[in-house]
Amino acid sequence: MSAAPAPLVSVIVVNWNGRVHLGRCLAALAAQTFRDFETIVVDNGSSDGSAAIVNQDFPGVHFIPQSANLGFAVANNIGARAARGAWLALLNNDAFPEPDWLAQLAQATRDHPECVGFASCQLNDADPTRLDGAGDRYHSIGLAWRSGRGQVFGPPWDVPRPVFAPCAAAALYRRADFLDAGGFDEAFFCYFEDVDLAFRLGLRGGRFRYVPAARVRHVGSASRGQASDFARYHGHRNLVWTFVKNMPASLLWRYLPGHILFNFLSLLAFTLAGQPGALWRAKWHALQGLPRVLRERRALQARRTAPAADLDGLMVHGLWGLIRRHRLRR
Repeated sequence: MSAAPAPLVSVIVVNWNGRVHLGRCLAALAAQTFRDFETIVVDNGSSDGSAAIVNQDFPGVHFIPQSANLGFAVANNIGARAARGAWLALLNNDAFPEPDWLAQLAQATRDHPECVGFASCQLNDADPTRLDGAGDRYHSIGLAWRSGRGQVFGPPWDVPRPVFAPCAAAALYRRADFLDAGGFDEAFFCYFEDVDLAFRLGLRGGRFRYVPAARVRHVGSASRGQASDFARYHGHRNLVWTFVKNMPASLLWRYLPGHILFNFLSLLAFTLAGQPGALWRAKWHALQGLPRVLRERRALQARRTAPAADLDGLMVHGLWGLIRRHRLRR
């Protein structure tokens, strides 16, 4: 018996105790107008009965259980290796795509074959008139954030445009490029892994584009919470590794003072606020991990083909960029 032909897209959903959202997510995938896809759920050792939802209600889903919580990065890499599609659509278990989500992303791959990935339009599930994110922005000091988060969806957020990185809550990557780059950095566990991957692909000329018509409703940080110590620790540790690993040498020395100042001010702010623990552990562990990061940096920079100026042009710069981010968030 011949094997079924490979689909164009493999949708990967990483789940960890996400029973409350997982059924709605998979039902939204089942309702897609674009049908040339497979769905893979990688379960990170859930104990809330998530497996029963998949096995009973969605028997066509490829379910890959793990014995423990291996992290978002590792689980997506497992799914990517098991995938058969030419494109990988990563989707959080608390993200619910509109029926034409995959159709819009598939059209984007035809309209922009030069791109290695695409960012979805993420709407706030509690208030879908407002954005949860329109692709990720990256500041030259090492900070990243979701573009447009909290803003009313409409101009300028309804216009396609280049972005530094897609948010992996609802992103599309060309599988060959994803795997060739090594996938997500598994040492990150979670947070910032999508920015790091985009930076690594960008070093080789890879570019990303925001597709406002490809929409999902996103709860956001359903597993851990946006302001938890867990999120602060991994986000602040991983942003250091992303900066040191990926920034081209000519830009590294230019922006390193700002990166150091940003980390110092972050430590100071959280200490004065009486919440120093997670930040100090994050920076200490970031320093402990630098030998590994520097080894990876040498290999990455040796393979870099994109001019540093091109990468610099994709970043946000200066104090005004940070002020504008703060105003938009408010």
